[in-house]
Amino acid sequence: MAAEATTTKFQNPADFRSVPQPPDFHPEISVMESQHDGLHFWQFMIAGSIAGSVEHMAMFPVDTIKTHMQAIRSCPIQSVGVRQALKSILKTEGPSGLYRGIGAMGLGAGPAHAVYFSVYEASKKFFSGGNPNNSAAHAVSGVFATVASDAVFTPMDMVKQRLQLGNNSTYTGVRDCIKKVLREEGFGAFYASYRTTVLMNAPFTAVHFATYEATKRALSEISPEIASDESLIVHATAGAVAGASAAVITTPLDVVKTQLQCQGVCGCDRLKSSNIRDVIQTIVKKDGYRGLMRGWIPRMLFHAPAAAICWSMYEAGKTFFHELNGSSDGSIIT
Repeated sequence: MAAEATTTKFQNPADFRSVPQPPDFHPEISVMESQHDGLHFWQFMIAGSIAGSVEHMAMFPVDTIKTHMQAIRSCPIQSVGVRQALKSILKTEGPSGLYRGIGAMGLGAGPAHAVYFSVYEASKKFFSGGNPNNSAAHAVSGVFATVASDAVFTPMDMVKQRLQLGNNSTYTGVRDCIKKVLREEGFGAFYASYRTTVLMNAPFTAVHFATYEATKRALSEISPEIASDESLIVHATAGAVAGASAAVITTPLDVVKTQLQCQGVCGCDRLKSSNIRDVIQTIVKKDGYRGLMRGWIPRMLFHAPAAAICWSMYEAGKTFFHELNGSSDGSIIT
C-alpha cells in the first residue's frame, strides 16, 4: 500500500520541479569561460606576438642608431647626433650595419610580446573591476605585463645590442654571441640589466598604457564619428602619443641598460658594479648629466611609430579573432 502511494505520488508530473538554467546555456561550449573581452588568451598572445615582431623589425635601424649613441665615449661613435651616428654606421659597415642583431630581435620579440599582451589583458580583467576606463588598472596591468615579458626578452635584447655595436671580428652572429658570453661571462651576463630594464619599463609601460587608453577616450570625445568603430587612425594616434611620451621620460634608465648590456664590447669599458646608482655616476663622470639623455631623439622616433604600428596591428588581430570567434560560435550553436 505504501509502495503504491509512493509510485502514484511520483507519477504526477506536477510534482517534478524543473532545474532553472541560465540564459543561453550551452554546456558543450563551457570551455569559453577562459575568455576575456570576447577572446581566448591564446588569441591575445598570437595578436601580440605578431604585432610586437612587426613593430621591432620595422623600426630596427632606428634602434641601432640609438644603441650606438648610448654607448658612452669609448666606442667608435663619439658624437651624440643622430645624423653623425647614422653616417658613421654607414661608413664603417654599410647599410647592413643598421640590421646587425635583427636575428636576436626576431627570436625575442615574438615570445616576449605574446607574454606581454596576454598578461596585460589578464591583469586588466582582474584589476579593472568591470570599469573599462580605469586608468589606474591599465597602468598597474602594464607593470605586471612588463615584469613578465622582460624576463623573456632581456637575454635576447642583450645579444641584440652587442651585435649592434660589435663588428664581425667580435661576434659572427647570434649563436656565436651566446656561446662566447656563456663561456667568458657566465649565464648571469644575460640578465645583468634585468633589474634596470624592469625599473625602466615599469614606469614606461605604466605611462604608455595609461596614455594610450586616455588618448583613445579623448579622441572619442573630440570626434565620436572617427572613433566610433575603433578605427585604425585612433589606435595609431593613441599609440604614437603614448610611445613618444613614455620614451622620453625613461631615457636615462635606457642609457643605464645599454651600458650594462654592452660593457666590454667594441671598446666600451667594463663596469666595476652593476648597481644602478654606480652606473649613473660613471655616466655622469664621463659625459655629464647630458649623458643620461643620450639617444632620446632616436628613442622617441623609434617608440612613436613603433607603438602606432604595434597597437594598430594588435587591435586588428583582436578584430580578426572576434570575427573568427563569431563565425565559430554560430556554427557550434546551430
